[in-house]
Amino acid sequence: MSKKSVRKSAAKSARKPVAPSGTRPPARPPAEDEQPLPDSPAVPHPREPRPARLGAAAALVAAEGLALVAVGLYLLVMGLLGTPDRPEQAEMGGLTLVALAVLPLVAANGLRTRRSWSRGPAVITQLMALPVAYTLMTTDGAFSIPAGILLGAVAVVSLVLLLNPAVVDALGIKRGPRGA
Repeated sequence: MSKKSVRKSAAKSARKPVAPSGTRPPARPPAEDEQPLPDSPAVPHPREPRPARLGAAAALVAAEGLALVAVGLYLLVMGLLGTPDRPEQAEMGGLTLVALAVLPLVAANGLRTRRSWSRGPAVITQLMALPVAYTLMTTDGAFSIPAGILLGAVAVVSLVLLLNPAVVDALGIKRGPRGA
């Protein structure tokens, strides 16, 4: 090596401090006017209080899921042990309702734990419940009209809660430029 290249490498090494191998250089403390960056801007801090609207939405979605499980198990048991006109249809309907209950139950748990992905399945569940409520309200039966009214009311209230800006913010979902 020539003297010139030795001087250049010595000058470069003198400019930046070298940390011992396998260690990180010490982090600089933040300046007084600097705010520390949050861990993740999309996920709210878990210690922040959960808005009441989010808790209510989670409870309503969970209630829908539990109702689906209850009706599904009833149909399944009646298909196996009862005397329906078509036992295989009752059994398959019961299994279908129990399987469909997974979506709102998972969404309710996600809402409870403030996961941003959970709002989509919860909204989809409510949108699927509205035609079912209408069908229940327009059929003859002792329990179908009140059940349809109850299901429709729960679906509409849940949609209003899930689309509320406070719930959107609590889930860490970014809104568009105009707040939509």
